[in-house]
Amino acid sequence: MNTAQALVRALIAQGLDTLYCLPGVQNDPFFDALYHHRDRLRPVHARHEQGAAYMALGAALATGRPQAFCVVPGPGFLNAGAALATAYATNSRVLALVGQVPSAAIGRGFGMLHELPDQLAILRGLCKWAERVSGAREAVALTAEAFRQMASGRPRPAGLEVPMDVWAREAEVEILQSAPAVEPEIDDELVEAAAKLLGAAERPLILVGGGALDASAEVRAVAELLQAPVGTYRAGRGVLDSRHPLSVNLPLAHRLWASADVVLAVGTRLQQPQQVWGLDDGIKIVRIDADPDEPSRFCPPAVGIAAKAAPALRKLRDALPRYNRKRSSRTEETGALKQAHARELAQRLGPQIAFLDAIRAALPEDGIFVEELTQIGYVSRLALPVYHPRSFLSSGYQGTLGWGLPAALGAKLARPQAPVLSVAGDGGFLFTAQELASAVRHRIAVVSVVFNDGHYGNVRMFQEQNFGGRVIAADLANPDFAKLAESFGVAGMRADSPKALREALERAFALNAPAVIEVRTGEMPSPWPYIQLPRCRPSRAPAAR
Repeated sequence: MNTAQALVRALIAQGLDTLYCLPGVQNDPFFDALYHHRDRLRPVHARHEQGAAYMALGAALATGRPQAFCVVPGPGFLNAGAALATAYATNSRVLALVGQVPSAAIGRGFGMLHELPDQLAILRGLCKWAERVSGAREAVALTAEAFRQMASGRPRPAGLEVPMDVWAREAEVEILQSAPAVEPEIDDELVEAAAKLLGAAERPLILVGGGALDASAEVRAVAELLQAPVGTYRAGRGVLDSRHPLSVNLPLAHRLWASADVVLAVGTRLQQPQQVWGLDDGIKIVRIDADPDEPSRFCPPAVGIAAKAAPALRKLRDALPRYNRKRSSRTEETGALKQAHARELAQRLGPQIAFLDAIRAALPEDGIFVEELTQIGYVSRLALPVYHPRSFLSSGYQGTLGWGLPAALGAKLARPQAPVLSVAGDGGFLFTAQELASAVRHRIAVVSVVFNDGHYGNVRMFQEQNFGGRVIAADLANPDFAKLAESFGVAGMRADSPKALREALERAFALNAPAVIEVRTGEMPSPWPYIQLPRCRPSRAPAAR
């Protein structure tokens, strides 16, 4: 078979059933090969390359499984670059299939259509691993290796680049499954050392990130043994159900950090606590991370275990009873903290909290919430109750404006039984609003809420606060978002209050079809005092390497 046929069959062999894409001339033979297998590998074409890549990312975040997108080289690849960067930031298994100019022209500067000076270097800079395919056999072998790379250690995107003349090259090919993921053996001595430290702790604290999403039961078991509150911010939301007495948000984790003597950090960069909240001799850190380089990135921990979260936590759970001191339940303590903090947030961030209460009331428990960089999105990281892993999707530290709608489309395609809701501001929504056409074309029942304040709201807020009230380049001229949605064939609605939003959401979910709800708002109170938290331990934090 030729390279195009081999690559399609290799993707199917790896378990993919959907390919997010935007075709073009450099990849025509690949799409012709895909035509003959479209019942097994469904193409979902977007209206912009960023839309295709964000859909793959949303599907990967919602499932934890690998996803793939395919785009043309040059501008097509660069358009998808923000999504690849976000996949890297969120540790997502996204495979980028990128076309290329003919092999003989690569690096020659001929000015071929869609040529870049060194496309593979850019691809490698945005991925954990990337290679160029030179023939049918290599297509199969490199596809298997790409999936092995994405599954091993820290999950991150991978890339394959295929020159346009390579698609037609033929060879005898055997379709391969990927080799088993390579995982380091868990060091039992380090587990014992961690159990001794944590077992002796008087005020233990657990912080979890995206690396703990597949270890929900294990996190809960260790937390209950230690009576340790579990703090999350973005990626780790839902690892421990928000209703659990030990589940706390970022500001409460910050408050508990000040008095914690041992902290267990699982699958999290721990960036803000270590760099900003402060470290001193009175706090010891135990870290579990799939990336062996991560635990010592800011400073060496007391114990660093290189391992996936679930198996390492199971070993820790089994070791803890040998060292665990007798502790009183902290349910009453954390419950009182949570209630007082909820009242404070309602007083200080009332408009956002009211809308989030309406969203939570309308979104079924198994629903997926996709946050964007808007005031409601920022506060959702602190105040939206999240009940299950992979039901709160965030762009992580990349802070990718405009990613929400297409990511929600991918999440809905990957988990069709789950209701999916995305929130965006009027600024971010128009980055990718054209993907409403994809929602209609592929019948993807995502509900989008657009909070319209007529500005890049955060930009305006910071300019007013930090530059003497001088505001520049932050005001927006907006369409009527409900009518815009209707022009695509999408249900368009409006809501002018939290109560009206809840009612509109209930109608929208009942449609089982794409819907957009516009909510016009005024300026909202700043959530940043609850996100950019000050130092709470006395010593200076160590500088990053």
